[in-house]
Amino acid sequence: MTALIVFGVFLLLAFLTVPILASIAIAGATGVAVLGFGDKLDLVSQQMLDGINNAALLSVPFFILAGNLLNALQLTERIFRFATNLVGHIRAGLAQVNILASLLFSGISGAAVADCAALGTIEVKAMRERGYKPEFAAALTAASSIIGPIFPPSIPLLIYAFVTSSSVGRLFLAGIIPALILVAALMTFVHLLAHKHDFPREKRATRTELMRSAVDGIFALLAPAIILVAMLSGITTASEAGVLACCYALVLGAYYKTLTLASLYQALRETAHLSAIVLLMIGFSTVIAWIMAFAQVPQSLAALTLANISADWQFILIYIVFFLLLGCIFDGLSAMIIMMPIVLPIIDSFGIDRVHFGIITVLTLMVGILTPPLGIALYVMMDIAKLPFEVIARATIPFLLPIIAVILLIAFVPEIALFLPDLIMGPE
Repeated sequence: MTALIVFGVFLLLAFLTVPILASIAIAGATGVAVLGFGDKLDLVSQQMLDGINNAALLSVPFFILAGNLLNALQLTERIFRFATNLVGHIRAGLAQVNILASLLFSGISGAAVADCAALGTIEVKAMRERGYKPEFAAALTAASSIIGPIFPPSIPLLIYAFVTSSSVGRLFLAGIIPALILVAALMTFVHLLAHKHDFPREKRATRTELMRSAVDGIFALLAPAIILVAMLSGITTASEAGVLACCYALVLGAYYKTLTLASLYQALRETAHLSAIVLLMIGFSTVIAWIMAFAQVPQSLAALTLANISADWQFILIYIVFFLLLGCIFDGLSAMIIMMPIVLPIIDSFGIDRVHFGIITVLTLMVGILTPPLGIALYVMMDIAKLPFEVIARATIPFLLPIIAVILLIAFVPEIALFLPDLIMGPE
């Protein structure tokens, strides 16, 4: 009953467009009162502080700052130029460049919305000038942006690691092959569309042009490799790797001479804002997780699930459908923080690897940024492409097919996600 009241309050407030942080906070306070602690609402702040009083969370603001600093270096044009020289000459060249640039940029930002905002202006303008429909350009940019949250470094994977006590290094490694498969699926899908719509090719770059653009952007593209090597070699922890990434970004800014005091201030400001939101979300969600644990909801749900579902593949399939729907109406991070403590006992009961499950979870929830009514990426592209929301939403629907196909492939072939972690760090 307590769980139903808490989620009922949360859902009601969310549908009334109350800000997500306020919805979680009020739902948590309601749950504390329902449990009989109405005269001790200081439990909310106490559980909140306990939730964020963890050294592992230091990595979150540092990685956010590193991404913002690298964005401030105006690297998007270098990345776009390199991607254009690499694959622009094949059928639907600029559309393929759009996807490849998202992969390259994801190693800098680690966030889907940052990908849309940073690359969207360049990509939509370039594709429009070459005769692509603006709604197609906007939809493809939004769809390719979900590569970022699973390719290292990734803010959602960092949060998942904290919530589930998983290895950050293993999760970062686990995201590499799925991200590459998603890129291949989207590029194949665009290639098939190219024959139907006769999309143009770009002029093939000379070897000199390709090498020059590669050298021009190589230092930016090395950022994820430096982070991974530092963590996996044991030189740094996840938090220290975030600091290293920030230092690397500052050195890169000095080298390119593009990091100004104004852009540095903007990066710090955006980092403070986003870090505060993420940490408050974790804190308030910890209150709800404590309420669920006190009411023994995870244990009850695990017993009910195991009594009615006999195979792990059945649970995974139901979970994917549920999280696809959940991601449509709730922010992915808040949904993950609230739900993971509840479903963890079920995951462990079925013997599902937490790292594998993390890749499924993050990628599934990220689909929500492409679907109404939340659809954050759609709103970003609406502003960039100057098109109605419904036009972009309609154009994005076909791209959900390869994305969902990749989710199902990763879900039912766990070796795709676990191959690199097991190869480099050994099986758990």
